[in-house]
Amino acid sequence: MNGLRIQAAVGAGEAPSKWIVHFGRQMPWLARRGLAILVLLPIFVGTFYVSHYLRFEGQLGPREMWRFWSAVEAAVLIKLVVFAWFGLLRGWARFVTFDDVITLVEAVTVSIVLMVLVERLFLANRPTPRAVFLLDWGTTIVAVAGLRGLLRIIQERSLPLFLLGDKQPTLIVGANPSGEALVRAIQGSLRSAYHVAGVIDVDRQRIGTRIGGVRVIGGLEDACPLALRHGVAEVLIVGDALSGKQVRRLVEEARRQSIGVKVLPSYQQLIRGTVVIRPRPVAIDDLLRREPVELQMSDLRQWLEGRTLLVTGSAGSIGSEICRQLLEFKPKRLVLVDRSETGQFFLERQLREMMPEAQVQVCMADILDSRRIAAILRGHRPEIVFHAAAYKHVPLMESHAGEAVKNIVSATRRLADLAPDHGVESFVMISTDKAVNPTSVMGACKRAAEMYVQSLAGTSPCRFMTVRFGNVLDSAGSVVPVFRQQIAAGGPVTVTDPRMERFFMTIPEAARLVIQAGVIGNDGEILLLDMGEPVRIIDLAADMIRLSGLRVGDDIEIEITGLRPGEKLYEELHAEGETHVPTRHPKIVIADSKRRDPQQVRRAVEHLESLADDSQAVILDSLRRLVSEYVPPQQRASQTRAA
Repeated sequence: MNGLRIQAAVGAGEAPSKWIVHFGRQMPWLARRGLAILVLLPIFVGTFYVSHYLRFEGQLGPREMWRFWSAVEAAVLIKLVVFAWFGLLRGWARFVTFDDVITLVEAVTVSIVLMVLVERLFLANRPTPRAVFLLDWGTTIVAVAGLRGLLRIIQERSLPLFLLGDKQPTLIVGANPSGEALVRAIQGSLRSAYHVAGVIDVDRQRIGTRIGGVRVIGGLEDACPLALRHGVAEVLIVGDALSGKQVRRLVEEARRQSIGVKVLPSYQQLIRGTVVIRPRPVAIDDLLRREPVELQMSDLRQWLEGRTLLVTGSAGSIGSEICRQLLEFKPKRLVLVDRSETGQFFLERQLREMMPEAQVQVCMADILDSRRIAAILRGHRPEIVFHAAAYKHVPLMESHAGEAVKNIVSATRRLADLAPDHGVESFVMISTDKAVNPTSVMGACKRAAEMYVQSLAGTSPCRFMTVRFGNVLDSAGSVVPVFRQQIAAGGPVTVTDPRMERFFMTIPEAARLVIQAGVIGNDGEILLLDMGEPVRIIDLAADMIRLSGLRVGDDIEIEITGLRPGEKLYEELHAEGETHVPTRHPKIVIADSKRRDPQQVRRAVEHLESLADDSQAVILDSLRRLVSEYVPPQQRASQTRAA
């Protein structure tokens, strides 16, 4: 769908009033200036005469008229010159704004001052009473502002009365500045295909008030009944008027009533002349099904400001967002570690544009290269390490278990072992809810890494913490960009199983949680975010289709493809033997479980690493021995057949 375009050519058969208001726009520049002078000339003469009339209480004898005629030419000439200087001979077809009125007052004031000076210097033998100048100041402002206001009223009020027959009624959701700008843009556009029947707002106290001359006629829950009453086929939502949850609720209710809903861009994007309204891309917050979690950042500045911070996997979706947020706390130095040359290049450019004065150090390195990592730690001496580097794609890792062990388990162990030896005070590892009762190689490797990091608690002054979160909306390679591509291509949108559910969070939420864990977490703790209720993937797909202005089934099909290797139908927040303990933040909890013997964990992890280049079956067997709750694909298949 290409969006809505509010435009209609002005041609034969259209209402003559269109040409009356916009006649000036079609004229050459010099002709428009001449027309403005012709309009202002009688106004200036008239206001100067009215000022004399009022000053002398209507008793204008020969002497008073002589004074008037002897000074009027100079008064009119001075006003025209000053108005031209202030730019008031142009823009008469524009809306009258408060700034225009201020400019008008300034121009008239300067004109009166100049008139007084000219009268005293050159017309002393024909003195004009000072009260005349004061009255002329007021009458000129009223007359000119009134004329321009009248043009606006004609454009906004009179024309729609003639043109409503070919306009589609619509409701605008959002009684805020963006909503007012949209109302005025639609109501004032001669080419608009819309007529605003009313405004809807979430604040019911605004009902009965007016915005842009249009009444606020109901609350959000009244939107669909009011749309049906006014014959509205499409409701327009101002981009910043509703939360994602409210957008979703309105879209769902409107769909049942066969009413279209569009989320519109901000009013800055409504360009002059031709007003174009297009649906914006689906916002991530629209899909979250809960209010985004705003984490408490008050303690973070004290922890981060003036310190050297290191982020591994810095070029990834989560790592790069962590870097962007860390810069806000003005660290002494931010060290970026990743092996992606292109990702590091663009991230460095972005960070330097954000904060040119920040000390950003890019380091190309593979976490598995212990000598290189040790050199980076020795050279930069970071106090805090955020470990985000890891493989993430579940089906791919099912076929490459050895590489998953190297990149997730071995890399984490080596970095964690090096950290205390180089003065690192806090080590924050990023994990996933797929580590809870894992059914995939990736999830089992993440759980093994969690266990190793947790086993280091109390062995050194360094605090070792793990952060576990769910699926990150719109991260690279995740389901949202895949669905977005499929929708743009016309479908179908592919879902593996209609029962599949996932917990979701946004990239900023994930990054904030990682940073927040460094303040809240204690040595050896695993922290996770309360992500609300899980979302069915098929519902997510349907939401993206609808919020893109399309219809499920009619415009875009949803195709069920079957579970991929290693995928679970339902993600879990509790591992076997774990309990959740609250923290001082209401949305962050500690996953508390019995910790295993550190030496036993180390031996098991080192043994697993030694088998990383062995056969898939050997690796999976060793991984299962280390992570007892892991059920490999072969074992799942045999259990299914036995059942």
